[in-house]
Amino acid sequence: MDGNGPSIFQSKLVFAAAFAAYAIACATPAVLAQKGMTMIAIEKMDAGKPPAEFDFARTGQGGQGQWIVASDPTATGGKAIEQSSTDRTDYRFPLAIYKPLSAANAEIIVRFKPVAGKVDQAGGIAMRLIDSNNYYVVRANALEDNVRFYRVVKGKREQLEGANLKVSPDQWHTLGLKAEGERFTVTFNGKQLFTATDRTFGDAGKVALWTKSDSVTRFDRIEITLLQ
Repeated sequence: MDGNGPSIFQSKLVFAAAFAAYAIACATPAVLAQKGMTMIAIEKMDAGKPPAEFDFARTGQGGQGQWIVASDPTATGGKAIEQSSTDRTDYRFPLAIYKPLSAANAEIIVRFKPVAGKVDQAGGIAMRLIDSNNYYVVRANALEDNVRFYRVVKGKREQLEGANLKVSPDQWHTLGLKAEGERFTVTFNGKQLFTATDRTFGDAGKVALWTKSDSVTRFDRIEITLLQ
């Protein structure tokens, strides 16, 4: 060699760096989300259609939920995910399950707005979801003015903790659930409400949006932060 061109070693370094950059650029959002906080981009979804990257299921009886992307000027990006079915079956819990990731230890924070409902006006977060009959869920209810934390085992809902407070209808609220091992922390409108301890589900599972009975509920700003 004449000493003016790059060495073979330098060429290999350049190639390796370029390949790494290409791999990151081509990675799916779900893969990148595993390394930090995911904000689900509702504003990029098509209004009037089911939300992208979600599967849909139901715990209990009655009809399936009807999940759509709704235009809402009060939502952060002008759109929200809405459960719009008004089936009044009491023990009926529609689920919108986020497909790209699973987590055991995570903090999920969502904004939700109870829009309508004769039997219930509830919105919630399910996590460590194995299937539609096995998971944890925290929910707030505008007709009952309370927040409750449950485990659902083989389709049976069992309350673990709760708090009574005002949940205003047709207004945005923030609901949060943090899972760290067997410890769970629930927040409402930015304030911690309570903690609970349970060992029923310890492995990684899906995250889902949750409603009850005839609740018409909208969800906005869904943040998922994976914890160590």
